[in-house]
Amino acid sequence: DLTLTESLLGSPMPPALDTAGWLTRWSPDALFLPVGLAALTWYLVAVRRLRRRGVPWPWLRTACWITGCVLFLWATNGAPATYGRVLFSMHMVQHMTIATAVPTFLVLGTPVTLALRTLKRRDDDSRGPREWLLQVVHSLPAQLLGHPIVASVLFVASMVAFYYSSLFGLSLETHTGHVLMTVHFVLAGYLFAECVVGADPGLTRPAYPLRALLVMVTFGFHALF
Repeated sequence: DLTLTESLLGSPMPPALDTAGWLTRWSPDALFLPVGLAALTWYLVAVRRLRRRGVPWPWLRTACWITGCVLFLWATNGAPATYGRVLFSMHMVQHMTIATAVPTFLVLGTPVTLALRTLKRRDDDSRGPREWLLQVVHSLPAQLLGHPIVASVLFVASMVAFYYSSLFGLSLETHTGHVLMTVHFVLAGYLFAECVVGADPGLTRPAYPLRALLVMVTFGFHALF
């Protein structure tokens, strides 16, 4: 016989969270675990390919990408995922990790630049992966969503809309809602981070004093909320 807790969670109630549990409690996710590992593997293979061609790649960018992928795997498969539906505090740890820390480190890894340097250029007027990637980053939707004001409003307003509507409940009660929540906050955080600290081609970024003001206003609202 299932308890009420087991019927709601789909699994037994996890044990009380202790200090060791932050690193030892894992609930592998069938979607985000392979996605995180695939992103990490692709980056390391691409960097190795560059080095074989004698093209240097900053080790700090590699370290940032690895950090971002590890944080993503921990937030979606580790303790935040295990306790995110049980403790609101752990839900917020998961939310802020995937919305702020993960995107920042991924952006500092400059994945678009790495892809453009490793993908083969086509000279026959056809479109391959490299040409499609350039088309996407320079497209009108990318420019609109990546505008500093739009990215900041999306980053902040989506959080308010999420927690003051039924979307929060859906993310806890349904797996699809949880997946959509994770994907949305990673993408919204990535766009905002790209405007502030990004170096990949495609977006127009404001001057550094405006970037600092953007960070202070946006995270000031986060703290207030």
